[in-house]
Amino acid sequence: MAVESAPAPTSYDLAIAAEVQAEKAKLQKHFGRADIFFFLVCTLVGIDGLGTLATVGGAGFTWLILSVLFFAVPSALILAELGAAYTDEGGPYVWVRMAFGHVIGAVNNFFYWVTNPVWMGGTLVATGLTGITVFWYRDDHTFSKASTYLFGIPFIWLGVLFAILSFKVGKWIATVGAIARFLLLGFFTLVVLMYGAKHGFHGPSLGDYKPGFSSFVLLVPLILFSLVGFELPSAAAEEMTDAADDVPSGIAKSVVATALLYGLPVLGILVVLPASQATGLLGFPDALKQAMSVFGGSVAVTDNGDGTSTAVTHLTGAGLAIGWIMGALIVIVAFTSGLTWIMGSDRTLAVSSYDGAGPKALGKFSARFGTPVRVNVLSGFVSTAIFVAVLEITSGSAAKFFTVALSLAISTTLISYLGIFPAAWVLRRRRPNDHRPYRSPWLPFTTIISTVAILFCTVELLFPGLGDTWFAGNYLATGWDTSEKWVYLLTEAVPLAIFTAIALAFWWFGKRHRERAAAQIANLTG
Repeated sequence: MAVESAPAPTSYDLAIAAEVQAEKAKLQKHFGRADIFFFLVCTLVGIDGLGTLATVGGAGFTWLILSVLFFAVPSALILAELGAAYTDEGGPYVWVRMAFGHVIGAVNNFFYWVTNPVWMGGTLVATGLTGITVFWYRDDHTFSKASTYLFGIPFIWLGVLFAILSFKVGKWIATVGAIARFLLLGFFTLVVLMYGAKHGFHGPSLGDYKPGFSSFVLLVPLILFSLVGFELPSAAAEEMTDAADDVPSGIAKSVVATALLYGLPVLGILVVLPASQATGLLGFPDALKQAMSVFGGSVAVTDNGDGTSTAVTHLTGAGLAIGWIMGALIVIVAFTSGLTWIMGSDRTLAVSSYDGAGPKALGKFSARFGTPVRVNVLSGFVSTAIFVAVLEITSGSAAKFFTVALSLAISTTLISYLGIFPAAWVLRRRRPNDHRPYRSPWLPFTTIISTVAILFCTVELLFPGLGDTWFAGNYLATGWDTSEKWVYLLTEAVPLAIFTAIALAFWWFGKRHRERAAAQIANLTG
C-alpha cells in the first residue's frame, strides 16, 4: 500500500518563509522541563469550579475522576505526540494548519485566542476580588466601583507586562503560581480534615457518589473546561530547550498533579460538610473560610427553608491572620491562570499572523524580549474593554444578555479543540514518515473519545441541559425564564457568528499578504 508523503510547500509558503525566519530569529530559549511542568499546573488548575463540583454531592467527584480517566488522559496522550513531533512556535495553530489548511487554522486559532483576554478581564478579575472580599473584609463589605477599578486595571495590565517580558522572567511567575496552588489547595485539604475531626464527618452516603445522566449533562462541560490546556506550552515550543523530550514528560506529570489538586479538595468538602450545607456554598473561598474557623472564629448556619442551609463564617485570631494569606494566594492563583493562557495563546495568534493566516501587523515579535508585544497589548485592551463592560452593565436585560455572551466567549476555548484533537490522527496518516519521539497509543480511539466529548460540551453551551431537561432546572441560566430558550440560543449564536466572521477576516488579510509576497517573488524571478 502506498504511503502518502508530506505535501510539497506551496508558493504561498515559500513566499513568506523569509519573513517567518526573521521573526523566529527573535525567539529566546528559556523554557526547560521543570518550567513546562509548573506552567502546565498554572494552566490547568483553577479554583472557579471547585465549589460547583461539590454542590451537587458525590456525583460531582465521581464525574471528575471519570473525566480525568476518559478525557484528560486520552487528550494528554494526543497532545504529547503532537508537542514532541512538531516543535514549531505556535504549536496548536501550526498543528491545525498543517492538518486542515490556512482557513480552518485561522478560524480555529481565533477561537483559541479570543477566550483568554475575555476570561482575564471577566471571570479572573472577579475571582481575585472574591479572594480579597471573603478574607480581607467582613461579609457585609462590598467593593465600590472605584475600588474595583483600582484592583481590576492593574490586575489586567500587570498580566500584560509579564506576558511582554521574555520567558526568562515569565516562567518564574508561572512557577510562583504553581507553588501557590500547591500551598492553597494542599492547605485546604488539610484544614477541612481538621474541621471534620472537630465537628464530625457529614459527607454524602456511598450511594450519592453514583453518577447519573442529569449530573453528567450538568457537570461534564464544566469539568472538561477545567481539564484542557496540555498543549499550551507548545505555543512557545521554539523557546524550549528540548521540546521533543520535555513536552511528554511535563504533560504526564501534570495529569497526575491536576487530578490530585482538583480531586482532594472536592472530596474534602464532600466528606466534611453536611450535604445540605454543601449545596449552599457560594464557592471555594467560602468553603475554605468555613473550614478555617478551626483556627479561630465562628460559623452561623441559616436554614434556607428548602432543605439547604447557608453558612456565614467570621474568623478571629489566628484564623483571621491565616485568612489574609489565603486571600493573597487566591489572587495569585487567579492572576497566574490568566497570565499563562495569555502568554501561550498570544503566541499562537502572532504565529498565525506571520504564517499568513492573520493580519501581518500582528505577526511581529520583539527583538528585545522575543515576545509578541503587539498581540500582548491587543489582549490587554480586549481584557480592559470586557472588564469595563462587566462593571458598567449591572442591571436590566442588557446585563442578562451580556452575561450569556460572556459565558460563551469564555467557553470558546473548548470549540477550538474540535480542530486540535483530530490533528494528530490526520498528520500521522498524511505524514507517516515524520519523526515522532513519542507515539500516542490507541490514537484513533483517543481522538474519537476526546473530540466527541468536546462536541458534546459545545452543544451544551448552545442548548443547556439538552438530552435531559433542556433549559430548565439546574441548567437554567440566572435571570432567564424557561420560555426564553430561543432568545437565549440567539444570544449564544450571534457571538459565535461574530467570532467566526472576524476569524475569516483575519484569514483574508493573511491570504492577501501571502498573495502579494508570492507575486513579488514571481516578478523577481521572472
